[in-house]
Formats: sequence, structure tokens, C-alpha cells
Amino acid sequence: MRIDIITAIPKLLESPLGHSIIQRAREKRLVEIHIHNLRDYATNRYKSIDDYPFGGGAGMVMSVEPIFKVIGKLTGERKYDEIIYTTPDSERFTQKIANNLSLMMNIIILTGHYKGVDQRVRDHLITMELSIGDYVLSGGELAGAVITDAIVRLLPGVLSDETSALTDSFQDNLLAPPVYTRPANFKGWKVPEVLLSGHAEKIEKWRLEQSWDRTKKIRPDLLKDEE
Repeated sequence: MRIDIITAIPKLLESPLGHSIIQRAREKRLVEIHIHNLRDYATNRYKSIDDYPFGGGAGMVMSVEPIFKVIGKLTGERKYDEIIYTTPDSERFTQKIANNLSLMMNIIILTGHYKGVDQRVRDHLITMELSIGDYVLSGGELAGAVITDAIVRLLPGVLSDETSALTDSFQDNLLAPPVYTRPANFKGWKVPEVLLSGHAEKIEKWRLEQSWDRTKKIRPDLLKDEE
């Protein structure tokens, strides 16, 4: 899989995408991640990629031309399954979307910045818009890193135990059950006996019940989605 990320501030992506699971996935060539500095495609000598909004108002707007140039260059080299724009005023990113994106070969992520991008970019170049939550960040780079991480960990061979991702929260619209490790008794805080029983069927039943109970208490909206 190949992920191309277009950004105004590449350094914001260096650490999130250069360590841990993503780093190992890149080293094993399970994923290619290429970061493109939008300023390299600026059309003026000041390398500016934003301008004042027509009609007035606060903030600056990312210009259409440098974005058009970099996306045009990339799409001229290969076919992309999705061209994603990260912005808070869009569809919420979910585990289901991450699952679908992990099956694709090539995607572009345009990370928003400033007040947003010229609407013509969204109208003519973008195929999917995603938000990671109902709040506003200083820029879309962190959102792009979150989306990338969620996708990459699902790729075959990335996790040492490939069944691990299948038991994550949200995979079946349920939150994950509690997990425990040694020691079984710490200062009188004991691990539930069923987990020490070795009885696989009872353990699985307990975990499912815990998932349902936690979801009903913390995220009942997820259960409504199943209705």
C-alpha cells in the first residue's frame, strides 16, 4: 500500500510516522508513506500557499493552484483509490472506514491548514472528506497521522498477532472488554477468576458481556447503530 500525504508543515508528521508500528511497517515494506511539502509547489517566490478569503473575514485560505499541481503530479504517476481531505466539517472517521481504506492500494491525504482550502479543491479534486472528531486542531497534520496509523495497523503482517486488530474497540460496534496481565493479585486487586480458568468458551462469553456492558454505559450510540 502507498499513502501520499500533502502538508504545509511536514515536520509535524515526522515523529508520528517515524516510530513504533508504522516505522516497522515501513521498514518491512508493507507500506510506503510519502510526505509532500505543499510549499514546493507554490507559484510565487515567497513560497506562500495561502491568501485572504474573498468577501473578507478572519483567517487565511489554502490556495487552489499549488494543491492542484501536487495532486496532478501524483495522479499522473499512478491511479489513486481515494483522495482524502482532513477537515472538521465532514464525515466522522470510524473503524469501518479504516477497514475499507486498508484494502486499497494507493491513497492521498491532503491535510487542511489555516481556515481551510479553497472550496474548488473540495469540489473538483477531493473524493473523500474525513474528520477525527468534533473539535478543531491547529492543522490537519495530526488528523492525517491518526488516519494513517489506523489504516496501517490493519495491513497484513504489520501486527505480530494479526488477530489483535480484530478484537479492537469498534470492530463490531462494541468497545473492547477489560484486559489484565500478571500478577493475578496486586495489593488485593484481583483479576476476574474466569480469566484464570483456562475455559475458552466461558472467557469469550465473559468478554462479550463486558463489551456489551461497557458500550451500553459509555457509548450507547454505538448500539443504536446496530438497530
